[in-house]
Amino acid sequence: MKKSTPTSIDGFITRRPSSQLGDIRKANQEDPINRSLHTGDNARQTVGVPRDNATIGRGDIDDSLREIDSGEYESNKVSRRQRRRDRKNRPKSKTRKIIKLVAILLLLAGLAVGGYIVFKAISAGQSVFKGSIFDLVQSQPLKEDTNGRSNFLILGTSEDDPGHDASYLTDSILVLSVNQKTQDAYTFNVPRDLYVKYGGLACLPGYAGKINSYFSCANQGTGDAAEQDRLTKTQSFIGGIVGLDIQYGVHVNYTVMRDVVNAIGGSITVNIQSRDPNGQMDSNFDWKCGANYSARKKKCPPNGHFIDYPNGPAVLDAEHALYLAQARGDIAPTYGFEQSNFDRERNQQKIILAIREKALSSGTLTNIGSVSALIDALGKNLRTNIETKEVRTLMDLAKSIPTNKIQSIDLYKDGEAQFTTKTVASAGSVVLPVKGQFMYAGLQAYILKNLTASAIVKENPHVSILNGGAAAGMAQIEADKLIAAGFSVDTVDNAPTGTYPKITVYQIDASKTASADKLKQLYGVTFKTTKPPVSVTGETDFLIIVGPSQ
Repeated sequence: MKKSTPTSIDGFITRRPSSQLGDIRKANQEDPINRSLHTGDNARQTVGVPRDNATIGRGDIDDSLREIDSGEYESNKVSRRQRRRDRKNRPKSKTRKIIKLVAILLLLAGLAVGGYIVFKAISAGQSVFKGSIFDLVQSQPLKEDTNGRSNFLILGTSEDDPGHDASYLTDSILVLSVNQKTQDAYTFNVPRDLYVKYGGLACLPGYAGKINSYFSCANQGTGDAAEQDRLTKTQSFIGGIVGLDIQYGVHVNYTVMRDVVNAIGGSITVNIQSRDPNGQMDSNFDWKCGANYSARKKKCPPNGHFIDYPNGPAVLDAEHALYLAQARGDIAPTYGFEQSNFDRERNQQKIILAIREKALSSGTLTNIGSVSALIDALGKNLRTNIETKEVRTLMDLAKSIPTNKIQSIDLYKDGEAQFTTKTVASAGSVVLPVKGQFMYAGLQAYILKNLTASAIVKENPHVSILNGGAAAGMAQIEADKLIAAGFSVDTVDNAPTGTYPKITVYQIDASKTASADKLKQLYGVTFKTTKPPVSVTGETDFLIIVGPSQ
């Protein structure tokens, strides 16, 4: 067995057997021992010869002892200072090179994708918006009417739908009104079958007919100039009917809704609200489910209808969103569309709001694929006279306006309907203002009230005021005060004999919250919800008893 190497004692290494004291060695057996000292600065100094300006340190002695043991100088041994210099100058490791390469590739990929998005935005933007795409860096306020509102006319046609009859007609006519300062928005639809005079134009129906013919008749040319002229003329024409200065026009094609829904994730959630307890069903689109009943049942469960939803939230893919926006129950069997176009217009407004909510949801607008698809959808299917320098303002408004401040004006509301249907010899079934054919004053007043009036005026609260021991005339003073605040006063009279505090308010209708808040602000009292001392009939929402001053 091979003997182990002798261990060191007290820091010294035992000599090798061939180097025992007294050994006789021949000069030619080995090279002469190098008797120079190895110093910390890599210089060599012969033992016994003084060094200039230097002393022998412990490191010198240790290195020299190791040389004695090895019999030769370790040429690769360097000083601490030299090792530091070597580490600083050594080539970077392979791992660090790989990390740097990956980082560069990621940066190049990001620049490539960003450039692609910018290119698409410029390409699409040049056809969508007025002005240079580079004006997007600006944030110019939107144009406003005298009431401080910015009004948009949104027209929908189906020219891109092969085989669609009368694709040039604007079967969707929606007005959006926004206030930049108060951060609120209102929408309402103009009935496509509204019977109007065309203002001297001889359109296909003649000099009068349904309003959905006007846009294509206003300018029948092709190209961007004709498109802009059509938009401008239609804004002015419809603005004159609804009583608004409409500053902006937007024209979208049939498929924009499908493309946009696909671009923002492929689905939206719409709240179905029908007067029918079963919800809404329109069999007009059942052909999309199959050629026979068996195929339709299998592809469109449970009943084989493509548009068939119970009341409540419904998740719609892009195709179903598109066809729900067209559904009006004009082919039996159907239910939930008893108001036909009016119900369709309500659904269109719900779909637009659902698209907004999905587009602003977490992560959607930061997804490169979604942004790219949105740009494509808008570039192919939308034209407008909105200027590029106004786009950022519009986008900021879309994000900042709270959902509860985006309201729909229902022009067919029970008890307040502004339209009715009748038959006109030259046009068949049409929509007319309730005030009479071509009479728009009532419609205009109703729209203006909803757009500009305070929340109290919109609630139209009714109060009755009774004098419960106050000085003569005090009840009438309170009545005048409330009329000025937007309340309607039904009765001013005396209260039954009794003892009353200075002000007592009985709340009859709890739904009119803005009105209740105003009364609390005026009087600072807690409402009573118990039975009042007199019977209340008619429209009274609040009963106020004025007692003697304390």
